[in-house]
Amino acid sequence: MPSSNPAFTNSPAFSSRGGAGFGQAQSAATLSASQLDELYARPAAGPAETDRMTYEDTIVKTVVSFGILLVGAAIGWFVPVLALPAAIAGFVLAMVNIFKKKPSPALVLSYAAVEGVFVGGISQFFEAVYPGIAVQAVLATLVVVGVTLALFASGKVRASRKATKIFLIAMVGYMVFSLVNLGLTFFGVLDGFGLREGPIGVIIGVLVVIMAAYSLVLDFDNVKTGVQRGAPRIFGWTAAFGIMVTVVWLYLELLRLLAIFRD
Repeated sequence: MPSSNPAFTNSPAFSSRGGAGFGQAQSAATLSASQLDELYARPAAGPAETDRMTYEDTIVKTVVSFGILLVGAAIGWFVPVLALPAAIAGFVLAMVNIFKKKPSPALVLSYAAVEGVFVGGISQFFEAVYPGIAVQAVLATLVVVGVTLALFASGKVRASRKATKIFLIAMVGYMVFSLVNLGLTFFGVLDGFGLREGPIGVIIGVLVVIMAAYSLVLDFDNVKTGVQRGAPRIFGWTAAFGIMVTVVWLYLELLRLLAIFRD
């Protein structure tokens, strides 16, 4: 299943195409009888012993990444002036992580830290205008992520090729709309949220939140594919990075949607 998240797109570990797995077992023909006896007497090796990707290890990496992001968010909250340079640094690190074939834990955690500073700074800005909105956005994000994960784990929600094609078309349309809206607000043609004001802004915001939730479904599906294919454990960092990108996007969209409601 193709993923909309570029963090997964360039990684062969999450592709449904390709070889049957990672690594090759030594041929039994090259082993002596005593070596075979010793081999068969050993307990079966699990994913941890073979350095393969597991759900548990991926969860740990994801939790660590979000922990670093929260530390960065605390810094950005108290020093909001760092939000703009952090946004630039986060974009650069995101591009590096996306196009890097082998994931780097240091780069993923660095992205988490600077992206956290940006999220904290932008949250402080919204909080100054709409008191209490940051807590509301955090709770709303947790609810959406929790419900999406529960539905995916229960098998009630799955990614499909048709839905993913529609999603990708919607993503392209949303990106074009966002660029036009950014240009109009940047050059002073429109103020505030630009084309996203009023009822239209609410409708667009709800649709984007649904898109972000489906993006999470695709992320979870890619993690499942990586575990089933026996991807190397290092790719758990790619999964953590991809999920983090989607959750940050979801949070920012909910923050903006709540601000439109408050207006």
